[in-house]
Amino acid sequence: MPQILYVTNILIDYGALAQLKAECERVGMARPLVVTDAGVKAAGLLDRLLQALPGMKPAVFDQTPSNPTEAAVRAAVEVFRTNQCDGLIALGGGSAIDCGKGVAIAATHDGPLKTYATIEGGSPRITDAVPPLIAVPTTAGTGSEVARGAIVIVDDGRKLGFHSWHLVPKTALLDPELTLGLPPLLTAATGMDAIAHCMETFMSAAFNPPADGIALDGLRRGWAHIERATKDGSDREARMHMMSASMQGAMAFQKGLGCVHSLSHSLGGINPRLHHGTLNAVFLPAVIRFNAQTESMQKEDRLHRMAQAMGLSDGSAVADAVKDMSARLGLPAGLVAMGVDASVFDRVIEGAMADHCHKTNPRLATEQDYRDMLLASMH
Repeated sequence: MPQILYVTNILIDYGALAQLKAECERVGMARPLVVTDAGVKAAGLLDRLLQALPGMKPAVFDQTPSNPTEAAVRAAVEVFRTNQCDGLIALGGGSAIDCGKGVAIAATHDGPLKTYATIEGGSPRITDAVPPLIAVPTTAGTGSEVARGAIVIVDDGRKLGFHSWHLVPKTALLDPELTLGLPPLLTAATGMDAIAHCMETFMSAAFNPPADGIALDGLRRGWAHIERATKDGSDREARMHMMSASMQGAMAFQKGLGCVHSLSHSLGGINPRLHHGTLNAVFLPAVIRFNAQTESMQKEDRLHRMAQAMGLSDGSAVADAVKDMSARLGLPAGLVAMGVDASVFDRVIEGAMADHCHKTNPRLATEQDYRDMLLASMH
């Protein structure tokens, strides 16, 4: 039975960071651990966050890797426990926020992290014992600040999803001011991640009309403003719309994602240096074409409705438009340009078939289907 649930307190506006201390007090957080990464710290954003917490002395873990790992989660849990923390503030992109969610699980639940992974049947094992989490995104891409899921590379090398309504941040502080200094290619890659979320959730066959509406509006905002945000990082209007598109894509993906994310999760686990949003941009055209003839897509006229949100005249133009957009943004044309060759295909396919997003694609993919999508995404 479909479940429709929206539970995060979202504050979105320039200057929203000023509300951080009040939100800590609202959720009962007096000794937070700030989970972030070295790049965010170097950009001065950690100092800005700490200045928004006058009178508080939070602990800091600033070693989140570009793809969060179970080892990083363990290291952050040690800081959490040493400082007797009672809550978490995640500052950064999806990696820092997902790492924070991993810490929330590991600090309060016994056993290895994979015990709580979705594909291991672990979601029901995640309880309300998790500490409160406030998310402060510094990119406009993953939308993890409003989502119930996290992606972490566990000790056995798999890139696994963890999903529970208990993991949804109590507050999402969306301050576009924090994204104004984001470099062009990172703006483009994270922006295409948000667009992929909006498109892939809208293509999902699950019944969730509110999510469909949110996804389409997020697609419209993201598609109209990603080039502006990439070319002029100080464009305040474009940054605001991209942050909203990111949030909306994640609000919508409670419907479930699909083959784009099955492939990017799997390949990203094999090679953690590959950027998740860039992978999504590369895989999206092939998956759109694969899904195009699906009964649910045709019955709901989903390709045409996406085309309308993108300002296109016909649904048949959507896949090519995505590929053209990536080229205009300066993103890699395909997997070859990212240093990926066919020698990893078998491992990627195995991971994709086992991924939690595999079964929520509107058309169930076979191993050969995934191979065809990989080949189509090479150039």
